Amino acid sequence: MKIAALQISSVGLSPNRLDYYCKAAHKQDVKLLVLPEYILNAFFLELVKTPVDMIRQQTKKQMETLKELAHKYELAIVAPIVRVYKEELFKSIAIVRSSKTTIYDQQILINYPHWNEEKFFANEVAPLQTPPVIRIEGFKIAVLAGFEIHFDWFWMELLRKDVDAVVVPSSSTFGSVQRWREVLRTRAFCNQCYVLRANRIGECKDSGGHTWYFYGDSALIDPNGKILVELGDKEELLIASLEKETLKRARREWGFRNQLKKRGMV
Repeated sequence: MKIAALQISSVGLSPNRLDYYCKAAHKQDVKLLVLPEYILNAFFLELVKTPVDMIRQQTKKQMETLKELAHKYELAIVAPIVRVYKEELFKSIAIVRSSKTTIYDQQILINYPHWNEEKFFANEVAPLQTPPVIRIEGFKIAVLAGFEIHFDWFWMELLRKDVDAVVVPSSSTFGSVQRWREVLRTRAFCNQCYVLRANRIGECKDSGGHTWYFYGDSALIDPNGKILVELGDKEELLIASLEKETLKRARREWGFRNQLKKRGMV
């Protein structure tokens, strides 16, 4: 099955750029397209200065565009979005298909002094729930927000769900290229699944005048922890394939899941 990640910066309200890439993906028979964080809405540091009503209108327009593109190009689109409900903002991920749209509110948000999403957004701090899992052409594909990849609990849940792939929209910066690569390669290998990361590009200035650079490096990693396809730091569309035989072979050779299954752990 063909899967894609769009590495891009903020797209604005015009649907033209998204339409261009969705059309290109459709021509390659892609079934799932993943967008990075903060490209349909402004980046977090800019959101704090944006009126709620403006964010609401932006999100409404972007959701309309996503639904139109999903229907037009027969795509499932995983798209981080800022949801507005009763004047409060929620950091969410929309899973848009021609027949259905599902919204996943990110469960663990960054809460560092220089980047405190947990304080800004209204996402509930509560016991964790299993992330969404969708089925496309026989593959079970989970959606996990970028920051959530660091927490073992999610990966144990996805093991129990026996997922074949995990897609990860992100907005990573501060020269964390190598750390993210190693974490995701380890997750893919130990969990015997594909991992597709879509990281944004571009830049943003903070209140102190410092520039934050988003470095891209979107990639597809196979169940052996091997990077199959990777992008640089420019606007680009990654298209690659998920292979059932690769999954079966890796799980048979390493047997990690079987060790847990015969102990009744998954």
